[in-house]
Amino acid sequence: MRVLHVISALSAGGPEHQLRLLVSRLPHESEVVTLSPPGAVADALRAGGTTVHDLSGRRDLSTVGPLRRLIRRGHFDLVHTHMRQACVPGRFAARLAGVPRVVATEHDLTAADGRHDVLDTGRGRSRGRFRDRLYLAGERLGRVTIAPCPAIAAQLREWGVPDSRIAVIPKAVDAGEFGFDPRLRAAARARLGIAPDAAVVGGIGRLEPAERFDRLIRALGEVPGATLLLVGDGPARDALAKLATIEGIADRVVFAGAVGHAREALCAMDVFASPSEETFGLVVLEALASGLPALYARCEPLGLRPTVEGVKRLTPHDRESLPRALRAELLCCEERNFRRLPPRTASACYDADHLAGEVARVYEQAGLRRVTPRP
Repeated sequence: MRVLHVISALSAGGPEHQLRLLVSRLPHESEVVTLSPPGAVADALRAGGTTVHDLSGRRDLSTVGPLRRLIRRGHFDLVHTHMRQACVPGRFAARLAGVPRVVATEHDLTAADGRHDVLDTGRGRSRGRFRDRLYLAGERLGRVTIAPCPAIAAQLREWGVPDSRIAVIPKAVDAGEFGFDPRLRAAARARLGIAPDAAVVGGIGRLEPAERFDRLIRALGEVPGATLLLVGDGPARDALAKLATIEGIADRVVFAGAVGHAREALCAMDVFASPSEETFGLVVLEALASGLPALYARCEPLGLRPTVEGVKRLTPHDRESLPRALRAELLCCEERNFRRLPPRTASACYDADHLAGEVARVYEQAGLRRVTPRP
C-alpha cells in the first residue's frame, strides 16, 4: 500500500518527530508532503530514504489543487494528514483525487481547537467559526481521526466528531535515540560555555508563556550554584532573559536555541524539569530514556502518581515545590557522583513500535465500511 503523509510543517517540533518515527516503522511505502518550508526533520526523512515533497508558499484551500495532482500522480492508496492546518486541505484533496481512505492525526489541543489562529475580535471569531465548519465538513470525508490522548479525543467529540470515528493512540518515543553518551555531554557543554563540573538543570520546549519556564528561572534563584539550560526558541525568549536579569541569575541561565534532536542537550543536563501544566509531557519520557531524574507539573503518560524511579510530580499551586524538588534532586546527584540513572520508560504503549503497529491497524480498518478503534 502506498501512503502519502500530509503535514503542515517539517521543522523540529513534536508532531514532525512523531511522523518521522511513524514513517520509518510502517510496513508500507510512504511519502511525505510538507505545506511549510522543510527543515531538519525533512532532512532526516530524506536521509532515511523517504521522498519529501515541498508545497510551501500556499495557504489554506489554495493547497488543495496541487495536493490533488500530487496524489493522482503518485497513485496513493491512503492519505494520512497530520495537524489541523493540513487536515482540511488534505482531506478535500484526497476526495477530489478519488482516494476514499483518509486518516488524520490531531497532535495537540491547540491544533484541535484552533486557538492558535483565531483572534479575539469579531472578524477573528467569524473566521474561526468558518474554519470550524470547514474542518467538520472535511472530517466527514475521512475515515478516522487519531487522538494522542483522551483529552484530545474529548475535544474532538465536543466539536461534533462521532466517537466511532476517533481512535486514541498515544504519542511515542524511541528510547534508543536518547541514550546517554559522555562524549556528547562534554561536547554540548563546551559549545554552550558550561563548565564540565557544573550542576545543570534543564528544560526543553518552545519558549512561550504556556511552557512556564518563568517558574523554572525563579526557582533557580533558590538553588545556589546551579546552571539552567533552556533548549528551544519562541516569542518569550527576550522576556525570559529579562526575568533572569531581574532575578540576578542571568550568568547562570543558558539559552541554547532550537535543536533538531534533543539527545545532546539531554546529555548535558543533570536534572530535567517540565513546569508546564498544558503539555502532553512527551519530553519527560525522552528525559527518562536519557537516564535523567525528572520533575514535572503534567505528564499524560505518568499521570498523577508516578511510580518510575527518579521521577517526581510537582505540587500544583505550591511555589516552593519546584525549588525544593530541584535542591533535593541535585543533592541526590551529588551523592551518586552525578552518575546517570538507568534508562526508564512509562509503559510499552509509548514506544514507537507500538505507535506504528496501532496506526497500521487503523489503516487496515480504514478500508472497511466502519472503523472500530480501540478505546
